[in-house]
Amino acid sequence: MTLQEFFEETGGNYDEVMRRMRKEERVRKFAGMFLRDDSYRLLNEAMESGNCEDAFRAAHTLKGVCANLSFTRLLDSVSAVTEELRGGRDFDKARLYMSRLNADYALIEKKIKELTSEAGA
Repeated sequence: MTLQEFFEETGGNYDEVMRRMRKEERVRKFAGMFLRDDSYRLLNEAMESGNCEDAFRAAHTLKGVCANLSFTRLLDSVSAVTEELRGGRDFDKARLYMSRLNADYALIEKKIKELTSEAGA
């Protein structure tokens, strides 16, 4: 899979990330590093335990990482969760939005693994 195909399949913005990072190798490197970021795990743990403040912090961090990598679809879903958690606005609504975020994250995770395994082959 090409990097451009990866972004098309995941609802990302290839042109935007290339303007920001300039080299496909760099984008591939940071996409691979994305899976080692703890923000998603921390968000899920905080949501499960009902800790709105920690959930917001993790969601906000994940949102920034997604923005930097132009993972647009995942950015949209994590943004919805982030805004409901901001200032404790609506934790229950944030929980509802987590299903979309989880699906979007699972797609990114799957496609990054495909992308990085092909690059190593």
